[in-house]
Amino acid sequence: MCSGYTTTVGARKGLQALMMVLAEGYTGWWVGLALGFIVVVVVVVIVAILLMLAARIADNANEATDALPVVRDQTDALQEVGLINESAISILRSARAARKALTGS
Repeated sequence: MCSGYTTTVGARKGLQALMMVLAEGYTGWWVGLALGFIVVVVVVVIVAILLMLAARIADNANEATDALPVVRDQTDALQEVGLINESAISILRSARAARKALTGS
């Protein structure tokens, strides 16, 4: 009975030693899997953030596009500024000429 017990204990120790060797061999795999998982999670988070920012930019671009006709309507009169300046200069010259004719100086 002592011999069977010793064999069982020896077999267990051998099995434990074998499992330790195998576990040590797989430790690198587990570390690699964990790092790979972390990298994938980080990439997914970054892509999600980029997609959210792209959606915000698209919303802002749509708002700006919708506002363009209003801005165009409000600034159409600015095209006439040159004509208004020419008219003002003509009026000023006429007023100076009229004052000169009336006062003689």
